[in-house]
Amino acid sequence: MERIQEALAKARAERQQGSATRTDHAAPAAPEARVDEGWQALAPIRRDVELLKRNRVVAVESGHEATPYDLLRTKIMYQAQTNGWRRIAIVSPDPAAGKSTTLANLAFSFERQRDMRIMCIDLDLRRPNLHKVLGQTVEHSMPDVLEGRVRFADHGMRLGERVAFGLNARHASRPSELLLSREAREGIDGIERDYAPDLLFFDISPLNASDDNIAFLQNVDCALIIAAAESTATSHIDQAERQVSELTNVMGIVLNKCRYVSDGDGYYHYYY
Repeated sequence: MERIQEALAKARAERQQGSATRTDHAAPAAPEARVDEGWQALAPIRRDVELLKRNRVVAVESGHEATPYDLLRTKIMYQAQTNGWRRIAIVSPDPAAGKSTTLANLAFSFERQRDMRIMCIDLDLRRPNLHKVLGQTVEHSMPDVLEGRVRFADHGMRLGERVAFGLNARHASRPSELLLSREAREGIDGIERDYAPDLLFFDISPLNASDDNIAFLQNVDCALIIAAAESTATSHIDQAERQVSELTNVMGIVLNKCRYVSDGDGYYHYYY
């Protein structure tokens, strides 16, 4: 806890000096034709529908099960457009809240949107899980990209025409040092410049598990907090909200893994 508080204090001081506002940090985007070529050159993701269902990825196609993620997608789009936010962290107070599964479902929901491009980058460098949820095997990891050993063009994967992923094959050996480094900031800026996504999502490690990503939150415009019903303590949610709000904007809190939904909170089956 003391290490986390020290990291928060350091990050807060840097933010007060003006380093935390990043909406104007990115370099100008590449020409549209080159951006299009870059997206088309990414390796396509192989869809295993049955595996995705087993992994609780239910937003592959529109329907009743996809509705909560489609609603979340629309709310994210509204807030992002209203506030001028592009970089969004997906965080959780504790492990096993379902943040990677949430991001995977959002990716498929956005893939059906058809009028914007998004990128999903796995920066949970201690226990990367997004590639498992999607059922993908990758040769390299995002640390290889951020440290300049591998080009994102040779590592990234594409879902449909407008969603891209940066996945991890294994955990990183120095996650804290990497995520706090200038290399990481410049690497992400380069990806954003070359591919010009409308929204860039980051799956980062749980806030109470380590201090890896606390200062990294300075590099995003906002964060969406994922909490698990009947599992995440209210005090942990409050603590996560305080930590995030000291470093960036809180987009909202999503209560995941709800087993019981009241009639007032249900979704209309007859729309489909």
